[in-house]
Amino acid sequence: MSYQSDNEPSPADDVSQHVKSRSTWVRLVFMLLFAVIFYVSEMVLFAVAAVQFLFKLFSGDANERLTRFGANLATFLQQVAQFLTYNTEDMPFPFADWPGGETGA
Repeated sequence: MSYQSDNEPSPADDVSQHVKSRSTWVRLVFMLLFAVIFYVSEMVLFAVAAVQFLFKLFSGDANERLTRFGANLATFLQQVAQFLTYNTEDMPFPFADWPGGETGA
């Protein structure tokens, strides 16, 4: 015997609605896409760090353009992580502008 009223949806109905929701599956596709982009971006970040080390080693100074790009890439990675972990619904680049390099702490 159920103690729920006939007007209230059961928890099973809620789950069924979520599973059938098109937006949930579209979000999964974008999450998978951004997970791949995140992985590739990590490799780019490693390359930038290695090249920066070589600049510092041989010239004594880091490359200013790579420094700015590294800051922008770090912000982008943070935005992707925020999207993947459901902290925001805003999709990062290329669905938004490329970050300007400000790192929010």
